[in-house]
Amino acid sequence: MIIALKTPCGFGRSTPSLNSYRQDLTPRARKRSVVHHPLALVVQATMFLSGCATVQRPDPLEPMNRRIFVFNEGVDKVVLKPVATAYQAIVPRVVRNGVTNFISNIGDPWSAANLILQGRVKEGLSDIARFGTNTVVGVFGLADFASGWGLPHHGEDFGQTLGVWGLGTGAYLMLPLLGPSDFRDAAALPLDSFGKAQTFIQDVPLRNSLTALQAVDKRASLLKAGTLLDDISLDKYTFLRDAFLQRRRSLIHDGDAAFDGSEETPDKSDGLESTKGVNVTASPNLLTETPIDAKK
Repeated sequence: MIIALKTPCGFGRSTPSLNSYRQDLTPRARKRSVVHHPLALVVQATMFLSGCATVQRPDPLEPMNRRIFVFNEGVDKVVLKPVATAYQAIVPRVVRNGVTNFISNIGDPWSAANLILQGRVKEGLSDIARFGTNTVVGVFGLADFASGWGLPHHGEDFGQTLGVWGLGTGAYLMLPLLGPSDFRDAAALPLDSFGKAQTFIQDVPLRNSLTALQAVDKRASLLKAGTLLDDISLDKYTFLRDAFLQRRRSLIHDGDAAFDGSEETPDKSDGLESTKGVNVTASPNLLTETPIDAKK
């Protein structure tokens, strides 16, 4: 069944329905696909908005994305980076680490839910145990004892879950203030809000303060990586985009560079392989990714 829809790439572009799309999934993706009716709208919306993106052309909205990128860089230069620099200089490391651990601990239950939705029940239960351990033993997550006790941090989100179910990334998208994303991850943002404490806080000043603290703490953890990115990239926008897309593919496929054939591996000539082990997506334009090395 084919539905004719008006997509960002042109009027009347044919977009496959959800049922026909699932029939085209790989056996592994079909087996792990557990799309239920309440989530079907999210999936259909993502398919509709991503019809024009391809592996060879992942950024059909580049002119708009570049303008938003420049805006984000301006906000970072004037507000975020100075505040984060002062935060890192004034606040003791032990306190900063406690803030990072607390924020990470809040997201563990949502990570567990996504792992279970992906069919990774054992790891999901591990994240539940991790949350309980750090909440009780680590004093509401201020200290991370669980990592040393064999309960690692996974940090899964619903965008990754949609990817495991077989939904493509769609077009690359630069979000104002939030940074690099794609249509699939952007469509998942409303559900991913359940992984943030702010969603459940009714007091507006407290909610805004926690949001600001989370942004500043994340930006502080990316100061060195942001400087590195400025030094090594000729075109910061392109480098950041390619690194983000590669990292998201790696996360969805659990670090398997070969993947399952549904997505191509980036050309090694792009230079990204030289940054192996470094979170090259950690830049002022990205506050949505968890840094690989959050030590400050």
